[in-house]
Amino acid sequence: MPLAEQNLTLDAGPFQVRVRSSDPSFLDTLGFFYRGCVRHDGPHFVDFDIRIKRPRGLRRWLQPQVLFEIDALRPFEPQPAENAFPTYEWGLNWCIATSAHRYLMLHAGSVAFGDAGMILPGHPGSGKSTLSAALTLRGGRLLSDEFGLVRPESLELLAMPRGIPLKNTSIEAILEFDSAAPLGPTYPKTRKGRVRHLRPDALSVAQQQRTATPRWLVFPRYLAGATENLAPLDKSEAFRQLAFNCFNYKLLGETAFRAVAQIVRQTQCFTFTYSRLDRAVVQLMDLAQATGPAAHGSPR
Repeated sequence: MPLAEQNLTLDAGPFQVRVRSSDPSFLDTLGFFYRGCVRHDGPHFVDFDIRIKRPRGLRRWLQPQVLFEIDALRPFEPQPAENAFPTYEWGLNWCIATSAHRYLMLHAGSVAFGDAGMILPGHPGSGKSTLSAALTLRGGRLLSDEFGLVRPESLELLAMPRGIPLKNTSIEAILEFDSAAPLGPTYPKTRKGRVRHLRPDALSVAQQQRTATPRWLVFPRYLAGATENLAPLDKSEAFRQLAFNCFNYKLLGETAFRAVAQIVRQTQCFTFTYSRLDRAVVQLMDLAQATGPAAHGSPR
């Protein structure tokens, strides 16, 4: 007999997300990652109304699959049932990317030290997720991983602490960096390879309504065997690279141009090549501490 569907509401930073599912494994994993922000008595109106469900018929028993629904629409093909949690995570990313255009959306990790934000933009494979994860394991406040959300009118970085998806060899890199890192289940066969998520720390979740001011703009590049090198980046090149890593730059037009220009103007801009995660984190933590007194106020 099928289990009754649960109706939950998640606080996801600036978003309220309704999640409906009767899949016990998915619900357990959701609770592991977001136990501090899951409610059974959420608001009547939400930003996203998501359902994770199994197809009916024989498919329910033979090679089980899972469906992602948003407002009763199914934007994706069914996925293997064991991938319900990553399907939810990537589906929520899609919901935000296609609708939350009141924000400037950067393809970047972002971590805060006090009220000062470090933005880590990069393409897949650059190491931004691994760096974001390691920095939070050393006391940084996780703002976000896939999206750096910015209010264009104020340039505030918003917090949306969610599970950080570590892919393939990044999983071992984080476990070598911190053997006690709170990782969720392994998903060996996803569209992005082998994936495990790092659970956001309780303090980051508790402070997800606390914004940060962009202070450092660091473009990471993982290169096996490389010596760590944090090098100043010309502001015009920083503008070009940050605009390139903005999901909705063309859509927002002049608003995006002005916001990106101001972010670059008020931040210290760097490229960062690294191979050893432990040394990389020390170098970035040193950068944050070196400008510590100013990090708790507005950049000059």
